[in-house]
Amino acid sequence: MTRPVRVRFAPSPTGPLHIGGVRTALYNYLFARRHGGRMILRIEDTDSQRFVPGAEAYIIESLKWCGIGIDEGVEQGGPHAPYRQSERREIYLKYALQLVENGWAYYAFDTADELNALRKEYESRGETFAYNATVREQLATSLVLPADEVRARIERGDQWVIRFKMPAGEIVKMHDLIRGDVEVNTSTLDDKVLYKSADALPTYHLANIVDDHLMEISHVIRGEEWLPSLPLHCLLYRAFGWEDTQPEFAHLPLLLKPTGGGKLSKRDGDKMGFPVFPLFWQSPTGETAHGYREDGYFPEAFINMLALLGWNPGTEQEFFTMQELIDSFSLERVSKSGARFQPDKARWFNAQYMHRKTDAELAVVYQPILREHGIEVSDEVAGKAAGIMKERAQLTTDLWDLTSYFFIAPTEYEEKQVRKYWKGQNPEILRELRGVLEGIDDFSKEHTEEVVHAWIEQKGYGMGQVMNTLRLALVGAGKGPGMYDVTEFIGKQECLRRIDHLLATLKPAE
Repeated sequence: MTRPVRVRFAPSPTGPLHIGGVRTALYNYLFARRHGGRMILRIEDTDSQRFVPGAEAYIIESLKWCGIGIDEGVEQGGPHAPYRQSERREIYLKYALQLVENGWAYYAFDTADELNALRKEYESRGETFAYNATVREQLATSLVLPADEVRARIERGDQWVIRFKMPAGEIVKMHDLIRGDVEVNTSTLDDKVLYKSADALPTYHLANIVDDHLMEISHVIRGEEWLPSLPLHCLLYRAFGWEDTQPEFAHLPLLLKPTGGGKLSKRDGDKMGFPVFPLFWQSPTGETAHGYREDGYFPEAFINMLALLGWNPGTEQEFFTMQELIDSFSLERVSKSGARFQPDKARWFNAQYMHRKTDAELAVVYQPILREHGIEVSDEVAGKAAGIMKERAQLTTDLWDLTSYFFIAPTEYEEKQVRKYWKGQNPEILRELRGVLEGIDDFSKEHTEEVVHAWIEQKGYGMGQVMNTLRLALVGAGKGPGMYDVTEFIGKQECLRRIDHLLATLKPAE
Protein backbone atom coordinates (compact mmCIF):
# COMPACT_ATOMS: atom_id res chain seq x y z
CA MET A 1 0.00 0.00 0.00
CA THR A 2 1.50 3.30 -1.09
CA ARG A 3 -0.84 5.62 0.82
CA PRO A 4 -0.59 5.80 4.60
CA VAL A 5 -3.52 3.84 6.00
CA ARG A 6 -6.04 6.11 7.69
CA VAL A 7 -9.46 4.74 8.64
CA ARG A 8 -12.35 6.28 10.50
CA PHE A 9 -15.26 5.15 12.60
CA ALA A 10 -17.96 7.77 12.19
CA PRO A 11 -21.04 7.05 14.31
CA SER A 12 -24.01 9.35 14.77
CA PRO A 13 -24.93 10.14 18.41
CA THR A 14 -28.56 9.10 17.99
CA GLY A 15 -28.61 6.47 20.76
CA PRO A 16 -26.50 3.65 22.19
CA LEU A 17 -23.86 2.02 20.00
CA HIS A 18 -25.21 -1.25 18.55
CA ILE A 19 -22.84 -4.24 18.52
CA GLY A 20 -22.93 -4.06 14.72
CA GLY A 21 -21.37 -0.62 15.06
CA VAL A 22 -18.81 -1.98 17.52
CA ARG A 23 -17.83 -4.63 14.98
CA THR A 24 -17.40 -1.94 12.31
CA ALA A 25 -15.16 0.02 14.70
CA LEU A 26 -13.24 -3.16 15.54
CA TYR A 27 -12.57 -4.10 11.92
CA ASN A 28 -11.40 -0.55 11.20
CA TYR A 29 -9.10 -0.69 14.20
CA LEU A 30 -7.68 -4.12 13.31
CA PHE A 31 -7.07 -3.05 9.72
CA ALA A 32 -5.33 0.17 10.79
CA ARG A 33 -3.09 -1.56 13.32
CA ARG A 34 -2.32 -4.40 10.89
CA HIS A 35 -0.99 -1.88 8.37
CA GLY A 36 0.64 0.56 10.78
CA GLY A 37 -2.09 3.13 10.16
CA ARG A 38 -4.21 5.58 12.12
CA MET A 39 -7.69 5.14 13.61
CA ILE A 40 -9.92 8.22 13.66
CA LEU A 41 -13.16 8.67 15.61
CA ARG A 42 -15.42 11.26 13.98
CA ILE A 43 -18.80 12.10 15.47
CA GLU A 44 -21.34 12.74 12.72
CA ASP A 45 -23.89 14.85 14.58
CA THR A 46 -25.36 16.92 11.75
CA ASP A 47 -28.82 15.35 12.18
CA SER A 48 -30.05 17.68 14.91
CA GLN A 49 -33.52 16.09 14.89
CA ARG A 50 -32.19 12.69 16.00
CA PHE A 51 -29.42 13.84 18.36
CA VAL A 52 -29.64 12.13 21.78
CA PRO A 53 -27.87 13.66 24.81
CA GLY A 54 -25.34 11.27 26.32
CA ALA A 55 -24.94 9.16 23.18
CA GLU A 56 -21.54 10.57 22.24
CA ALA A 57 -20.11 9.90 25.72
CA TYR A 58 -21.61 6.40 25.53
CA ILE A 59 -19.86 5.72 22.20
CA ILE A 60 -16.49 6.86 23.56
CA GLU A 61 -16.82 4.81 26.76
CA SER A 62 -17.90 1.73 24.78
CA LEU A 63 -14.83 1.85 22.56
CA LYS A 64 -12.57 2.25 25.59
CA TRP A 65 -14.17 -0.75 27.33
CA CYS A 66 -13.68 -2.82 24.17
CA GLY A 67 -10.01 -1.88 23.94
CA ILE A 68 -10.42 -0.16 20.56
CA GLY A 69 -7.77 2.55 20.57
CA ILE A 70 -8.34 5.92 18.92
CA ASP A 71 -5.45 7.95 17.47
CA GLU A 72 -7.37 11.07 16.45
CA GLY A 73 -10.80 12.14 17.59
CA VAL A 74 -13.02 14.36 19.72
CA GLU A 75 -11.02 13.52 22.86
CA GLN A 76 -7.54 13.11 21.40
CA GLY A 77 -7.58 15.98 18.93
CA GLY A 78 -5.33 15.74 15.90
CA PRO A 79 -4.16 17.51 12.75
CA HIS A 80 -7.65 17.54 11.21
CA ALA A 81 -9.63 18.80 14.21
CA PRO A 82 -12.39 19.39 14.97
CA TYR A 83 -13.65 15.81 14.77
CA ARG A 84 -17.27 16.63 15.61
CA GLN A 85 -19.20 17.56 12.47
CA SER A 86 -21.39 20.13 14.21
CA GLU A 87 -18.17 22.07 14.89
CA ARG A 88 -17.22 21.91 11.20
CA ARG A 89 -20.50 23.30 9.85
CA GLU A 90 -18.88 26.37 8.24
CA ILE A 91 -16.81 24.08 6.01
CA TYR A 92 -19.60 22.36 4.12
CA LEU A 93 -21.50 25.21 2.45
CA LYS A 94 -18.38 26.18 0.49
CA TYR A 95 -18.19 22.69 -1.00
CA ALA A 96 -21.93 22.53 -1.72
CA LEU A 97 -21.73 25.86 -3.59
CA GLN A 98 -18.70 24.58 -5.49
CA LEU A 99 -20.82 21.73 -6.83
CA VAL A 100 -23.55 24.18 -7.89
CA GLU A 101 -21.02 26.37 -9.67
CA ASN A 102 -19.49 23.50 -11.64
CA GLY A 103 -22.85 22.03 -12.65
CA TRP A 104 -22.93 18.99 -10.36
CA ALA A 105 -25.67 20.31 -8.05
CA TYR A 106 -28.55 22.77 -8.03
CA TYR A 107 -30.85 24.75 -5.73
CA ALA A 108 -34.33 23.32 -5.14
CA PHE A 109 -37.05 25.54 -3.62
CA ASP A 110 -39.93 23.05 -3.57
CA THR A 111 -41.75 22.67 -0.26
CA ALA A 112 -42.63 19.52 1.64
CA ASP A 113 -46.30 20.04 0.74
CA GLU A 114 -45.48 20.28 -2.96
CA LEU A 115 -43.42 17.10 -2.85
CA ASN A 116 -46.15 15.23 -0.93
CA ALA A 117 -48.71 16.27 -3.52
CA LEU A 118 -46.42 15.05 -6.29
CA ARG A 119 -45.92 11.69 -4.54
CA LYS A 120 -49.68 11.21 -4.25
CA GLU A 121 -50.09 12.04 -7.93
CA TYR A 122 -47.54 9.38 -8.87
CA GLU A 123 -49.18 6.85 -6.52
CA SER A 124 -52.59 7.51 -8.11
CA ARG A 125 -51.06 6.42 -11.40
CA GLY A 126 -49.48 3.36 -9.81
CA GLU A 127 -45.99 4.82 -10.21
CA THR A 128 -43.15 5.29 -7.72
CA PHE A 129 -42.02 8.86 -7.17
CA ALA A 130 -38.29 9.61 -7.37
CA TYR A 131 -36.66 13.01 -7.39
CA ASN A 132 -34.62 12.40 -10.55
CA ALA A 133 -33.66 13.81 -13.92
CA THR A 134 -37.27 13.87 -15.06
CA VAL A 135 -38.80 15.44 -11.97
CA ARG A 136 -36.14 18.11 -11.39
CA GLU A 137 -37.09 19.83 -14.67
CA GLN A 138 -40.72 20.22 -13.51
CA LEU A 139 -40.09 21.87 -10.13
CA ALA A 140 -38.83 25.17 -8.78
CA THR A 141 -35.10 24.56 -9.14
CA SER A 142 -32.16 26.61 -10.33
CA LEU A 143 -32.09 24.34 -13.39
CA VAL A 144 -35.30 25.94 -14.74
CA LEU A 145 -35.70 29.25 -12.87
CA PRO A 146 -33.96 32.38 -14.18
CA ALA A 147 -30.74 33.19 -12.33
CA ASP A 148 -32.08 36.51 -11.02
CA GLU A 149 -35.14 34.78 -9.55
CA VAL A 150 -32.90 32.19 -7.86
CA ARG A 151 -30.87 35.04 -6.30
CA ALA A 152 -34.02 36.87 -5.25
CA ARG A 153 -35.48 33.81 -3.54
CA ILE A 154 -32.27 33.19 -1.63
CA GLU A 155 -31.92 36.86 -0.63
CA ARG A 156 -35.46 37.14 0.72
CA GLY A 157 -34.93 34.07 2.92
CA ASP A 158 -36.89 31.39 1.08
CA GLN A 159 -35.88 27.95 2.29
CA TRP A 160 -33.86 25.89 -0.15
CA VAL A 161 -31.81 22.75 -0.42
CA ILE A 162 -28.91 21.88 -2.67
CA ARG A 163 -29.41 18.60 -4.50
CA PHE A 164 -26.85 16.51 -6.37
CA LYS A 165 -27.49 16.50 -10.12
CA MET A 166 -27.37 12.80 -10.85
CA PRO A 167 -26.18 12.09 -14.43
CA ALA A 168 -28.82 10.42 -16.55
CA GLY A 169 -28.31 6.95 -17.99
CA GLU A 170 -24.69 6.45 -16.98
CA ILE A 171 -23.14 3.20 -15.75
CA VAL A 172 -21.10 3.88 -12.60
CA LYS A 173 -18.36 1.30 -12.13
CA MET A 174 -17.07 0.79 -8.60
CA HIS A 175 -14.86 -1.64 -6.70
CA ASP A 176 -15.49 -2.96 -3.21
CA LEU A 177 -12.67 -4.73 -1.36
CA ILE A 178 -15.09 -7.37 -0.05
CA ARG A 179 -17.69 -7.64 -2.83
CA GLY A 180 -15.56 -7.02 -5.89
CA ASP A 181 -16.71 -4.98 -8.90
CA VAL A 182 -20.12 -3.32 -8.74
CA GLU A 183 -22.00 -1.51 -11.52
CA VAL A 184 -25.07 0.71 -11.16
CA ASN A 185 -27.09 2.63 -13.77
CA THR A 186 -27.67 6.20 -12.60
CA SER A 187 -31.21 6.09 -14.01
CA THR A 188 -32.11 4.06 -10.90
CA LEU A 189 -30.79 6.77 -8.55
CA ASP A 190 -32.35 9.98 -7.31
CA ASP A 191 -30.99 13.46 -6.66
CA LYS A 192 -30.00 13.36 -2.99
CA VAL A 193 -30.13 16.47 -0.82
CA LEU A 194 -26.60 17.63 0.08
CA TYR A 195 -27.27 20.80 2.06
CA LYS A 196 -30.31 22.40 3.78
CA SER A 197 -30.70 26.11 4.39
CA ALA A 198 -33.26 25.47 7.14
CA ASP A 199 -30.59 24.40 9.66
CA ALA A 200 -27.48 25.46 7.71
CA LEU A 201 -26.18 21.90 7.87
CA PRO A 202 -25.11 19.34 5.28
CA THR A 203 -26.66 15.93 4.95
CA TYR A 204 -24.66 12.78 5.65
CA HIS A 205 -23.59 12.36 2.03
CA LEU A 206 -21.87 15.73 1.60
CA ALA A 207 -20.33 15.94 5.08
CA ASN A 208 -19.08 12.38 4.88
CA ILE A 209 -17.28 12.84 1.56
CA VAL A 210 -15.83 16.24 2.43
CA ASP A 211 -14.55 15.09 5.82
CA ASP A 212 -13.10 11.84 4.49
CA HIS A 213 -11.22 13.86 1.87
CA LEU A 214 -9.98 16.54 4.27
CA MET A 215 -8.99 13.94 6.86
CA GLU A 216 -7.08 11.97 4.20
CA ILE A 217 -9.02 8.75 4.81
CA SER A 218 -7.49 5.93 2.76
CA HIS A 219 -10.09 3.19 3.41
CA VAL A 220 -13.78 3.45 4.22
CA ILE A 221 -14.82 0.28 6.05
CA ARG A 222 -18.51 0.47 6.90
CA GLY A 223 -21.73 -1.52 7.08
CA GLU A 224 -23.52 -3.11 4.15
CA GLU A 225 -26.44 -0.71 4.62
CA TRP A 226 -24.27 2.03 3.03
CA LEU A 227 -23.66 0.06 -0.17
CA PRO A 228 -26.60 1.74 -2.01
CA SER A 229 -24.93 5.11 -1.29
CA LEU A 230 -21.65 4.08 -2.93
CA PRO A 231 -22.54 5.29 -6.47
CA LEU A 232 -23.41 8.75 -5.16
CA HIS A 233 -20.26 8.90 -3.07
CA CYS A 234 -18.05 7.85 -5.98
CA LEU A 235 -19.74 10.47 -8.21
CA LEU A 236 -19.17 13.12 -5.53
CA TYR A 237 -15.44 12.33 -5.58
CA ARG A 238 -15.53 12.77 -9.36
CA ALA A 239 -17.53 15.99 -9.08
CA PHE A 240 -14.99 17.50 -6.70
CA GLY A 241 -12.03 16.31 -8.79
CA TRP A 242 -10.78 14.11 -5.96
CA GLU A 243 -10.72 10.80 -7.80
CA ASP A 244 -6.96 10.39 -7.33
CA THR A 245 -7.31 10.47 -3.54
CA GLN A 246 -10.64 8.66 -3.30
CA PRO A 247 -10.52 6.04 -0.52
CA GLU A 248 -10.98 2.35 -1.16
CA PHE A 249 -14.32 0.99 0.04
CA ALA A 250 -15.23 -2.16 1.97
CA HIS A 251 -18.82 -2.89 2.98
CA LEU A 252 -19.18 -5.32 5.87
CA PRO A 253 -21.89 -8.01 6.03
CA LEU A 254 -24.88 -7.54 8.31
CA LEU A 255 -25.19 -9.05 11.76
CA LEU A 256 -28.31 -11.20 11.50
CA LYS A 257 -30.93 -12.22 14.05
CA PRO A 258 -30.35 -15.52 15.89
CA THR A 259 -33.08 -16.97 13.68
CA GLY A 260 -31.01 -15.98 10.65
CA GLY A 261 -33.54 -13.73 8.92
CA GLY A 262 -33.01 -9.99 8.91
CA LYS A 263 -30.73 -7.54 10.65
CA LEU A 264 -30.13 -7.95 14.40
CA SER A 265 -32.12 -5.29 16.24
CA LYS A 266 -32.60 -4.06 19.79
CA ARG A 267 -36.02 -5.70 19.81
CA ASP A 268 -34.42 -9.10 19.19
CA GLY A 269 -32.39 -8.67 22.36
CA ASP A 270 -35.45 -7.56 24.33
CA LYS A 271 -37.46 -10.57 23.14
CA MET A 272 -34.74 -13.20 23.58
CA GLY A 273 -33.01 -11.85 26.68
CA PHE A 274 -29.52 -10.93 25.46
CA PRO A 275 -27.78 -7.56 25.06
CA VAL A 276 -27.28 -5.89 21.70
CA PHE A 277 -25.28 -2.99 23.16
CA PRO A 278 -21.79 -3.09 24.73
CA LEU A 279 -22.76 -1.12 27.87
CA PHE A 280 -25.93 -0.51 29.85
CA TRP A 281 -27.89 2.39 28.39
CA GLN A 282 -30.46 4.72 29.87
CA SER A 283 -32.01 7.24 27.54
CA PRO A 284 -32.93 10.79 28.57
CA THR A 285 -36.54 9.62 28.75
CA GLY A 286 -35.66 6.76 31.12
CA GLU A 287 -35.69 3.88 28.63
CA THR A 288 -33.03 1.29 29.50
CA ALA A 289 -31.21 -1.46 27.65
CA HIS A 290 -28.87 -4.22 28.81
CA GLY A 291 -25.14 -4.06 28.10
CA TYR A 292 -22.50 -6.78 27.82
CA ARG A 293 -20.32 -5.15 30.47
CA GLU A 294 -23.03 -4.99 33.13
CA ASP A 295 -24.38 -8.42 32.18
CA GLY A 296 -21.07 -9.98 33.20
CA TYR A 297 -19.01 -10.30 30.03
CA PHE A 298 -15.27 -9.74 29.77
CA PRO A 299 -14.39 -7.17 27.08
CA GLU A 300 -11.79 -9.50 25.56
CA ALA A 301 -14.36 -12.32 25.28
CA PHE A 302 -16.91 -9.95 23.75
CA ILE A 303 -14.36 -8.70 21.19
CA ASN A 304 -13.15 -12.23 20.37
CA MET A 305 -16.74 -13.35 19.73
CA LEU A 306 -17.57 -10.25 17.69
CA ALA A 307 -14.44 -10.48 15.51
CA LEU A 308 -15.51 -13.93 14.28
CA LEU A 309 -18.96 -12.73 13.22
CA GLY A 310 -18.19 -12.05 9.57
CA TRP A 311 -14.44 -12.73 9.51
CA ASN A 312 -12.73 -16.09 9.23
CA PRO A 313 -9.03 -16.43 10.18
CA GLY A 314 -8.64 -19.38 7.82
CA THR A 315 -7.44 -21.64 10.66
CA GLU A 316 -8.99 -23.68 13.45
CA GLN A 317 -8.01 -21.05 16.04
CA GLU A 318 -10.98 -19.73 18.06
CA PHE A 319 -9.38 -17.73 20.85
CA PHE A 320 -7.52 -14.53 19.99
CA THR A 321 -5.92 -11.78 21.98
CA MET A 322 -6.35 -8.33 20.46
CA GLN A 323 -2.77 -8.50 19.18
CA GLU A 324 -3.43 -11.88 17.58
CA LEU A 325 -6.52 -10.43 15.89
CA ILE A 326 -4.43 -7.56 14.57
CA ASP A 327 -1.77 -9.95 13.26
CA SER A 328 -4.35 -12.21 11.57
CA PHE A 329 -6.94 -9.74 10.25
CA SER A 330 -7.49 -9.10 6.55
CA LEU A 331 -10.44 -7.77 4.58
CA GLU A 332 -9.95 -10.63 2.10
CA ARG A 333 -11.28 -13.03 4.73
CA VAL A 334 -14.38 -10.98 5.55
CA SER A 335 -17.53 -12.71 4.33
CA LYS A 336 -19.95 -11.22 1.81
CA SER A 337 -22.96 -12.85 3.46
CA GLY A 338 -24.54 -11.91 6.77
CA ALA A 339 -23.33 -13.45 10.03
CA ARG A 340 -25.93 -14.95 12.37
CA PHE A 341 -25.56 -13.81 15.96
CA GLN A 342 -25.75 -16.64 18.51
CA PRO A 343 -26.38 -15.59 22.12
CA ASP A 344 -25.38 -19.04 23.44
CA LYS A 345 -22.07 -18.79 21.60
CA ALA A 346 -21.43 -15.41 23.21
CA ARG A 347 -22.00 -16.91 26.66
CA TRP A 348 -19.81 -19.89 25.77
CA PHE A 349 -16.96 -17.61 24.72
CA ASN A 350 -17.22 -15.73 28.00
CA ALA A 351 -17.21 -18.98 29.98
CA GLN A 352 -13.99 -20.07 28.26
CA TYR A 353 -12.34 -16.79 29.19
CA MET A 354 -13.66 -17.15 32.74
CA HIS A 355 -12.08 -20.60 33.09
CA ARG A 356 -8.72 -19.25 31.93
CA LYS A 357 -8.61 -16.39 34.43
CA THR A 358 -6.24 -16.48 37.41
CA ASP A 359 -7.57 -15.85 40.89
CA ALA A 360 -5.94 -12.41 40.84
CA GLU A 361 -7.69 -11.50 37.57
CA LEU A 362 -11.02 -12.72 38.91
CA ALA A 363 -10.59 -10.69 42.08
CA VAL A 364 -10.60 -7.50 40.00
CA VAL A 365 -14.08 -8.20 38.60
CA TYR A 366 -15.49 -9.88 41.71
CA GLN A 367 -14.55 -7.26 44.30
CA PRO A 368 -17.10 -4.68 43.06
CA ILE A 369 -19.82 -7.36 43.18
CA LEU A 370 -18.87 -8.31 46.73
CA ARG A 371 -18.92 -4.68 47.83
CA GLU A 372 -22.41 -4.29 46.35
CA HIS A 373 -23.46 -7.04 48.79
CA GLY A 374 -21.70 -5.41 51.73
CA ILE A 375 -18.76 -7.83 51.76
CA GLU A 376 -15.30 -6.41 52.46
CA VAL A 377 -12.49 -8.94 51.99
CA SER A 378 -8.96 -8.96 50.62
CA ASP A 379 -8.28 -9.47 46.92
CA GLU A 380 -6.77 -12.84 47.80
CA VAL A 381 -9.98 -14.02 49.47
CA ALA A 382 -12.19 -12.65 46.68
CA GLY A 383 -10.03 -14.27 44.01
CA LYS A 384 -9.92 -17.60 45.81
CA ALA A 385 -13.73 -17.75 46.10
CA ALA A 386 -14.19 -16.93 42.42
CA GLY A 387 -11.40 -19.33 41.42
CA ILE A 388 -13.02 -22.26 43.21
CA MET A 389 -16.26 -21.81 41.27
CA LYS A 390 -15.08 -20.35 37.94
CA GLU A 391 -15.55 -23.64 36.08
CA ARG A 392 -19.29 -23.43 36.81
CA ALA A 393 -19.68 -19.77 35.85
CA GLN A 394 -20.38 -18.31 32.42
CA LEU A 395 -20.68 -14.64 33.40
CA THR A 396 -19.14 -12.60 36.19
CA THR A 397 -22.70 -11.94 37.38
CA ASP A 398 -22.97 -15.68 38.12
CA LEU A 399 -20.24 -15.51 40.75
CA TRP A 400 -22.28 -14.15 43.66
CA ASP A 401 -24.96 -16.82 43.41
CA LEU A 402 -22.26 -19.48 43.12
CA THR A 403 -20.16 -18.29 46.07
CA SER A 404 -22.39 -16.21 48.38
CA TYR A 405 -22.34 -18.95 51.08
CA PHE A 406 -18.58 -18.49 51.39
CA PHE A 407 -19.29 -15.11 52.93
CA ILE A 408 -22.79 -15.36 54.41
CA ALA A 409 -23.94 -18.29 56.57
CA PRO A 410 -27.27 -19.84 55.59
CA THR A 411 -30.28 -18.80 57.66
CA GLU A 412 -32.76 -20.76 55.57
CA TYR A 413 -32.38 -24.27 54.20
CA GLU A 414 -33.48 -25.70 50.88
CA GLU A 415 -36.67 -27.63 51.51
CA LYS A 416 -35.84 -30.51 49.18
CA GLN A 417 -32.47 -31.07 50.87
CA VAL A 418 -34.02 -30.85 54.32
CA ARG A 419 -36.58 -33.55 53.50
CA LYS A 420 -33.87 -35.74 52.02
CA TYR A 421 -31.05 -35.42 54.55
CA TRP A 422 -32.28 -33.85 57.80
CA LYS A 423 -33.94 -36.96 59.12
CA GLY A 424 -33.25 -40.28 60.83
CA GLN A 425 -29.81 -40.51 62.41
CA ASN A 426 -28.33 -37.74 60.24
CA PRO A 427 -28.68 -34.98 62.86
CA GLU A 428 -26.80 -37.17 65.38
CA ILE A 429 -24.16 -38.05 62.80
CA LEU A 430 -23.67 -34.31 62.15
CA ARG A 431 -23.28 -33.77 65.89
CA GLU A 432 -20.56 -36.45 65.96
CA LEU A 433 -18.89 -34.92 62.90
CA ARG A 434 -18.80 -31.59 64.69
CA GLY A 435 -16.67 -33.17 67.40
CA VAL A 436 -14.33 -34.65 64.78
CA LEU A 437 -13.91 -31.26 63.07
CA GLU A 438 -13.33 -29.49 66.37
CA GLY A 439 -10.40 -31.81 67.07
CA ILE A 440 -8.61 -31.03 63.79
CA ASP A 441 -5.77 -28.50 64.06
CA ASP A 442 -4.63 -28.49 60.43
CA PHE A 443 -7.82 -27.40 58.64
CA SER A 444 -6.44 -27.61 55.10
CA LYS A 445 -8.80 -29.40 52.75
CA GLU A 446 -6.38 -32.30 52.24
CA HIS A 447 -5.89 -32.99 55.95
CA THR A 448 -9.56 -32.46 56.84
CA GLU A 449 -10.59 -34.88 54.09
CA GLU A 450 -8.15 -37.49 55.33
CA VAL A 451 -9.37 -37.29 58.95
CA VAL A 452 -13.09 -37.18 58.13
CA HIS A 453 -12.93 -40.03 55.60
CA ALA A 454 -11.09 -42.22 58.12
CA TRP A 455 -13.80 -41.47 60.69
CA ILE A 456 -16.62 -42.25 58.20
CA GLU A 457 -14.99 -45.55 57.28
CA GLN A 458 -14.45 -46.45 60.92
CA LYS A 459 -18.09 -45.70 61.79
CA GLY A 460 -19.47 -47.40 58.67
CA TYR A 461 -21.50 -44.38 57.63
CA GLY A 462 -22.44 -43.68 54.01
CA MET A 463 -20.19 -41.07 52.39
CA GLY A 464 -23.08 -39.31 50.62
CA GLN A 465 -25.15 -39.40 53.80
CA VAL A 466 -22.48 -37.55 55.78
CA MET A 467 -21.32 -35.12 53.07
CA ASN A 468 -24.80 -34.03 52.04
CA THR A 469 -25.82 -33.43 55.63
CA LEU A 470 -22.69 -31.35 56.14
CA ARG A 471 -23.44 -29.46 52.90
CA LEU A 472 -26.91 -28.63 54.24
CA ALA A 473 -25.31 -27.12 57.36
CA LEU A 474 -22.57 -25.15 55.63
CA VAL A 475 -24.24 -24.14 52.36
CA GLY A 476 -27.95 -24.46 53.09
CA ALA A 477 -28.65 -26.05 49.71
CA GLY A 478 -27.58 -28.87 47.44
CA LYS A 479 -25.05 -26.82 45.49
CA GLY A 480 -21.45 -25.72 45.72
CA PRO A 481 -18.00 -27.23 45.21
CA GLY A 482 -16.41 -30.13 47.08
CA MET A 483 -17.13 -29.85 50.79
CA TYR A 484 -13.48 -29.60 51.74
CA ASP A 485 -13.10 -26.52 49.55
CA VAL A 486 -15.89 -25.01 51.65
CA THR A 487 -14.48 -26.11 55.02
CA GLU A 488 -11.02 -24.76 54.21
CA PHE A 489 -12.38 -21.47 52.88
CA ILE A 490 -14.68 -20.57 55.76
CA GLY A 491 -12.39 -22.05 58.44
CA LYS A 492 -12.92 -24.25 61.49
CA GLN A 493 -14.76 -21.82 63.77
CA GLU A 494 -17.25 -20.84 61.06
CA CYS A 495 -17.86 -24.53 60.22
CA LEU A 496 -18.66 -25.27 63.85
CA ARG A 497 -20.88 -22.20 64.16
CA ARG A 498 -22.93 -23.16 61.08
CA ILE A 499 -23.33 -26.74 62.28
CA ASP A 500 -24.47 -25.48 65.69
CA HIS A 501 -27.00 -23.18 64.03
CA LEU A 502 -28.55 -26.01 62.03
CA LEU A 503 -28.70 -28.31 65.08
CA ALA A 504 -30.28 -25.62 67.19
CA THR A 505 -32.83 -24.18 64.77
CA LEU A 506 -34.08 -26.87 62.40
CA LYS A 507 -36.37 -29.66 63.53
CA PRO A 508 -35.58 -32.97 61.75
CA ALA A 509 -38.03 -34.09 59.07
CA GLU A 510 -40.48 -36.80 60.04
